[in-house]
Amino acid sequence: MTVSATPPPILPATIPPELDRWNWGAFLLNWIWGVGNNTFIALLCLVPGVGIIMVFVLGAKGSRWAWKNGRWDSIEHFKRVQRLWAIWAVVIWLGAIVLFGGLFGGVFYGFRHSEAYELGVASLQTNADAVAVLGTPIETGIPTGKISINGASGQALLNFSATGPKASGQIFLEAIKQNGVWSLKNLRLKVDGRSDEIDLLKQTRVELRSFFQAVIPGRCVASNPESRDSGSGANAPSRNDDCHFA
Repeated sequence: MTVSATPPPILPATIPPELDRWNWGAFLLNWIWGVGNNTFIALLCLVPGVGIIMVFVLGAKGSRWAWKNGRWDSIEHFKRVQRLWAIWAVVIWLGAIVLFGGLFGGVFYGFRHSEAYELGVASLQTNADAVAVLGTPIETGIPTGKISINGASGQALLNFSATGPKASGQIFLEAIKQNGVWSLKNLRLKVDGRSDEIDLLKQTRVELRSFFQAVIPGRCVASNPESRDSGSGANAPSRNDDCHFA
């Protein structure tokens, strides 16, 4: 007794019109889809400059190439496989968007709630020069830049927008962390439409200079004029006649 196997259906070499449509799996997964569908021309997506064009070519012609290069039991089989590719492509892309969105969101959240940023905002909103130029209240935007922390020390370089009723601009902040405490080293305001920058820590530096001149006069001028002439060479008393501020 001879048992003959049912021969596979003979499918047309040319893709049926109902299948010749945009292929989302090929568009979204491009070269990965190409390897899985024996369409190795999709590897051109990995070539710089050509890849961005090839992605759209795959979306438009992917179904034709997959029909020609694959082995399909039926039209329904082809539809089912390509539908699965499209579903997995959407799942992967949504997962990637959520992942990268969470990473970037976490970074921006960390910047916005960092001590360096909050210190800069507080100084900005209470600074007389900034209030005179921008008006009040002053709203600040999401900071960008970098923050590096190593135990009780660290450094922050940030910039963010500042907007008030009168004008808007950009804030450039530099802060350092020493012994666990953050302090501002530079805080400058660049007002939109102006070429100059406003040093928002200028008044603080003036107050510090006045403090040292009053409390520690020897740091700025010799407290005893005669001491300038007493001794010479290695035996001369040391002195510092200048005040230096960052």
